[in-house]
Amino acid sequence: MRNLVVLALLVGAGLLAWQWADLRERTRIGAAYAARLGCVCRHVSQRDLKSCEADLAVAPLGGIAGRVWLSEDTETRSVSAGLPLLGYQSARYDSRHGCRLEPWDE
Repeated sequence: MRNLVVLALLVGAGLLAWQWADLRERTRIGAAYAARLGCVCRHVSQRDLKSCEADLAVAPLGGIAGRVWLSEDTETRSVSAGLPLLGYQSARYDSRHGCRLEPWDE
């Protein structure tokens, strides 16, 4: 029984390693979508962040956008979104250009 558990863990780790790059890229795309949507929801529509998170739960991005977290920096008027260890993105609001994504870190 113990050998089966070890084998299952090794197979799971191998699958995760094999799909890691794809998972990170999909997370970055989902985080960018969520950050922009959250920024518009919060700073253009003037809704609270909890309400904006509810919008993400039904976002049409393969389920990833609904799993990311949102956080707000009121001082810089930005909203960040992401999943720990996989990726994050921020969008900042200014009155001239609206909500714009921050450049991606490579």
